[in-house]
Amino acid sequence: MKKAEQTRADRLYALFEEYRNSYAAEWERLDKCERLYRGDHWSDVPVGDQNEPRPATPVIQSTVESVRADLMDGLPEAVVTADAPENEGVAEALTCLLAENHRRGRFEREYASLLHDLLVGGYMVMETGYDESENNGLGAAFIRHADAHNVLFDPLCPDIQDGRAVFKLAPYPAEWFRSRYPKQFGDMAADPVLAVPKRDAYLGRGSAEEMLLLECWEREYDPEARVFRVHMTKLAGGVVLEDSRAHKPEGYFAHGRYPFVVTPLFTRKDTALGYGFPDLFETQQRYSDKLDQIVLKNALMASHNKLLVTGASGFDPDDLRDWSREVHRGDSLGGVTWFPTPPLPAYVASFAKAIREGIKEESGATDFSRGETYGGVTAASAIAALQEASGKRTRMVARVAHGAFEEAVRQEIEVEREFCAFPRAVKLQDGRLSYFTGEQMYALSGLNNRLPIEFAVTVKAQRENRFTLAAHNETVIGLVRLGMVTPDVGLELMMFEGKRQALDMMKRQERGS
Repeated sequence: MKKAEQTRADRLYALFEEYRNSYAAEWERLDKCERLYRGDHWSDVPVGDQNEPRPATPVIQSTVESVRADLMDGLPEAVVTADAPENEGVAEALTCLLAENHRRGRFEREYASLLHDLLVGGYMVMETGYDESENNGLGAAFIRHADAHNVLFDPLCPDIQDGRAVFKLAPYPAEWFRSRYPKQFGDMAADPVLAVPKRDAYLGRGSAEEMLLLECWEREYDPEARVFRVHMTKLAGGVVLEDSRAHKPEGYFAHGRYPFVVTPLFTRKDTALGYGFPDLFETQQRYSDKLDQIVLKNALMASHNKLLVTGASGFDPDDLRDWSREVHRGDSLGGVTWFPTPPLPAYVASFAKAIREGIKEESGATDFSRGETYGGVTAASAIAALQEASGKRTRMVARVAHGAFEEAVRQEIEVEREFCAFPRAVKLQDGRLSYFTGEQMYALSGLNNRLPIEFAVTVKAQRENRFTLAAHNETVIGLVRLGMVTPDVGLELMMFEGKRQALDMMKRQERGS
């Protein structure tokens, strides 16, 4: 290995060690949040008697999943508009192209994982890039979920774009490196990170045959060109495996930004990370489960009432313990006394229930937001109104997630502009087939200069929950009955599965008549 590469590897490993030491407490917090989400929080509480009950009512888990279900109903979809009317055709094709990218990349699954990290760990990380293997080798840009445990941002900067570097890490078997990097494998030594005796669990699974793959992203400012350039270096086993400067010195991505979007749920000062629901409701969860433990322990004690027998009674304790005997011989019943366990006050159980209801109320996962109603409320519009009134917290989280999605889509558009060199077939909304390339995202100015087309990105919910859809359709049907809109317009406005097929059938009938 060249001396310059070795110097670079040593510098980046030293920087990673600094990041790693700063993230030690953060990894412990993320692990604690995951345990609280699973209801496994008794393991870190010292208990004198190991036989005591350890109940865990999954209130936090239920709350998180309820909020996540609401957010999944608002799965984001990007709508692109151009800066000039003559470019609307390109914008429409780009909208369909992005939708195809997300469908092929199974963004719905990625979005579910992102929401889990956001609600449980307190922040989510979207990664953008270009996958050359997609579309049968034509390539496609992507937005993916990056595990919050495995991405390290500069601990000194609240804005990740101002950081010295971003590290993404993942452990792989040694054979994985041997097959992919045969030239560098001979120089790879025992991993300097995994060799640490007391290392964090997220840095690998602990096998001696594993090594840690590091992706180090660095963003540097070029004062002469007055632009930022982002570069990526892959390292493992103490050596440099790949360096984007060698084959693309102008920068890995033309947009010059780190290809990550980090989004906190509840912000923390002076950091890009955040707090999640387990951080806020940990105390309530522990107290409610502790009260359940007291109730269960009291119930177990009540089921085994103690029998006090004095020596003067003349009764044999073992003889009294045998419930199959009908006759017991002794001298005095005054020496035999039952010692019952006194019952707990009624408010103990009700207090535990009140704590759990408080978690639901404060998190926004109320009964109305879950679709549970009382008092004979059955109309879809009424249920939707109650859900809308009770879901303020969920709507706030949805705005945060959609804002992050919009930022990631802007990076995705720039990646398509840079890398989409071969024509891709795109099916437009009216069924026509169009062929799209990144070159179409440029236009000539009045001075005959080739300039990139500016696009505006808006985010809409790809689908709504069934009560919102039913309320919307009820409104449209009411407009049709009043004669304010025609039935064909009403069909266009309604939202239901199979709408496109219904419109096509109606058009065929009109042509046939």
